[in-house]
This record gives sequence, C-alpha cells and structure tokens, in this order.
Amino acid sequence: MAIRCLQSGIDDLLVVEKAEAVGGTWHENTYPGAACDIPAHLYALSFAPKADWSRTYAGQPEIAAYLRELVERFGLARHLSLSTAVTGAVWDEARSLWRVETDRGPLEARVLVSGMGALHHPALPAIPGLQTFRGPLFHTSAWDHGVPLRGKRAGVIGTGASAIQVVPAIAPEVEQLVLFQRTPPWVIPRNDRPIGPRMQALFRRLPAARRLLRAAQFWLREAQAALGFTRVSGLTRLAEAASRRHLRQQIADPGLRAKLAPPYRLGCKRVLISDDYYPALTRPNVTLETGGIRTVTPDGVTMQDGRHHPLDVLVLATGFDVTASLARVPVVGRDGLILARAWGERVAAHRGLALAGFPNFFMLLGPNTGLGHNSVVLMIEAQVEYVLACLTEMRARHLAAIEPAPEAQARYLAELETRLSGSIWQQGGCASWYQDASGRNIALWPGTVVAYQRAMRRPDWAEFVLTPARSPA
Repeated sequence: MAIRCLQSGIDDLLVVEKAEAVGGTWHENTYPGAACDIPAHLYALSFAPKADWSRTYAGQPEIAAYLRELVERFGLARHLSLSTAVTGAVWDEARSLWRVETDRGPLEARVLVSGMGALHHPALPAIPGLQTFRGPLFHTSAWDHGVPLRGKRAGVIGTGASAIQVVPAIAPEVEQLVLFQRTPPWVIPRNDRPIGPRMQALFRRLPAARRLLRAAQFWLREAQAALGFTRVSGLTRLAEAASRRHLRQQIADPGLRAKLAPPYRLGCKRVLISDDYYPALTRPNVTLETGGIRTVTPDGVTMQDGRHHPLDVLVLATGFDVTASLARVPVVGRDGLILARAWGERVAAHRGLALAGFPNFFMLLGPNTGLGHNSVVLMIEAQVEYVLACLTEMRARHLAAIEPAPEAQARYLAELETRLSGSIWQQGGCASWYQDASGRNIALWPGTVVAYQRAMRRPDWAEFVLTPARSPA
C-alpha cells in the first residue's frame, strides 16, 4: 500500500508497525521449517519481482529478507514508525479525520488503512493443566530458539500448516517426538525444488521467462479452485483421490494410514502441501497420538485413556485467532460506533474492504478476502488499487469522506452469503479457523482470484456515500 501510494504521488503517509522490523508473519514466525505454501515467484509483489529465489517455495528467512529489501528499494524507511503499536482509533466527524492512539503518542490521518493480518494472535488450546508444564512451552509463532532440542522428548500439539513444517524439521534432532492430532489434514505433494544459478540468471536476463512461470503457477492454482477448493463437485473427488494416493505412496502401514485419513471433504479445512510430513511420521522416534488429551502435567501429557507421555518440551502448533486483530484495537466510527459491535453476529465488510459507518477506513485482506488455493498477495494488490482509486476520487472531487452506502453493503453481503451457502466450507463436514462460532466462513473468498480482480477493477461510486469537503467560511 505504501509503495503504490508513493508511486501514485501520495507521500504524506505513515506506516505504523508494532514489531521492530517489517515483514509481518515472516518476521514473527521463525520456527524450524517455516516456509510459504505459495511459489515464491507468485508470492512476490507483481511490481517488485525477485529473480533469484533459491527454491520453488521460499523459506521464512528469504521472504523476510525480500520484504526488508523492499523498504530500501522503494525508500520506505522515512515513512515507517517501527516498534509502535496502535491502541485505538476514533473518527472525528467535525474535522473529517481519524485520531489514532499509539503507545508512542497520538497521530491524525485523513485516511486510515488497516494492514493488520489475521494470523498473529496465537490461539491457545483450552487444555487442563497446560500452564503446569515445567519444561519449555511455546507456540510456533513465538519459537524459543534458546531451547536445545537435541536428545529431548518433544510434544507437538496440532496438525495444521505450522505443524507439518515443524515436525519434519525437528524429528531428526529430538530423541522422541509425540504428535497430538485432533483432526487429520488433507495433504497434497509440494514438489519443492531448488532454483539453480542458471535459472536465476535466465530470470534476470529474460524477465519474460519469469513472468511466464508466474502466469503458469497462477493459472494452475486458479484451476484448483474448480477442483473442489471452494465448492463440492465431481472434481472434488479427483483432488481427494490424488491426496489419498499421496498418502498411500508415503505411508505403508495401513494402521497409520487410517489415522491420517481425513473424515471430511477436501477444502473444508486448509489443504496442506508437503513432501516430507508423512515420511517424518514413519520415523521410529515419532509417535502419532490420536486419542483425546485429558490433561497436561508438569512432566508431560496424559491421555483420556490414562496413558502418559513424558515430555521435556511442549510445542503448541494450534494456529491463530483470526478475528482478534481488529477486535483487539478499538476502532470507533461515526456516532461512537465500535467496529466489534458493528459486526455484531457477522464479521463482514463491503467487498471485504470497507464498512458503512466508518468513513475513510479500509481493511486490506479484510473479511472473506483470504484464499485457500492461490496467493493472497494478488488479493491485496487488487484491494490496494481499489483504495488508490478512492483516494484519487477524493482528491478530484474535493471530498472530506467516503464510505460504503448501507444498502449497497447489505446487497453485497447478501450475494456473498448466497455464494457461501453452496461452498465447501458449509457442506464439507468440518469446522475450521475459516469459520466463526456460528459456522460461517468469515475468512475466505468463495471464488477465483480473477473473479475478485474483476469485481475490484474500479469502484462503482453509486455504492458509496461521498461527503464533500466543507467550504471555508
């Protein structure tokens, strides 16, 4: 957002970041094996490519370095306020601006854009006795690199996207690893490969080759949206068959294979990609535990059937509270309307980006704009261009404020609910972090990236309330 503002001639801007460095999830999540599930060339910004990615799927250190390099490449340092946490924001109707509170003092802005991601407030499991554990206990997003794992008995709770990267990374190091699984995930091959110097040189000398690769990666993933990643269809069965074949090829033991067979439709939960997760579970020092946990004790984990697993280290790979980001920062719109209360029973936004009653406020990667099949960077870029169009219109028309019309927002949300009603998340037979307490998908877009890009190509001003700036007296 900041880069595109600068490129568009808007330099009166400030990026407020709570961490001591940029990078977001790629700055904070440093657990062993951390990597992206989207090919690196497709995950990079379209207007800031990188020719020398070292692997098809880049690891956390390389992605974090890329994001830090963008700060230098585009001269963002003077627009950054690092180690600064936003603690609240209130719309000032009389002055048509946002008063933003931070832990380093107040700020004022005509336009407020939330870039707060959904995956940075850890979801801690409600397991009895968890805090009584005497050994090192930490969440994957706050990995304690000071804890030596060699020769230790380690437990990992959870089998989601972080766990399937952590387990293969630490299994060869620990003496014993117990993986506590509640629900098995669908896993498909990753097919990760090194990108050698010759290919990197080709991408540098011939940018068209890199663009061709990126396009191929994009359309392959768009096709996956039709293969059951968004709705149940005959193609869903084909994708499930491919995943089961991957399981059979890597797990010979029928008993272990049965424990790893998902009892719900593919796509209902996040589909995971890995070439080394299943093989890690066949190691002699790894145990897959599928029973219920009764309690955590000072020296391990006791199961519902009374069996006890003695442990030295306990890792929580239990994901994130996706609704916590904006809910934890009180954003107060017109007439004292608090964002968390405005959402009421349904976390939603007009086109996943703006909300009636909150003028000049935009949410990048807001409700129902995440993806389960393609690069979310593409969604963010579409939203950024949409916000820039709004800012351009505000300047051209001398507007004090812009916000969605309540009736336009209601129509959009009704259309969204109709699309979601036939989706894999409502019919797939599972519960996931995509859903709220009522079982509604509040996280993912129920369609292709192309469909969202088309819908966001240009704002329809009939969907907005445009408030002219007051003329000076």
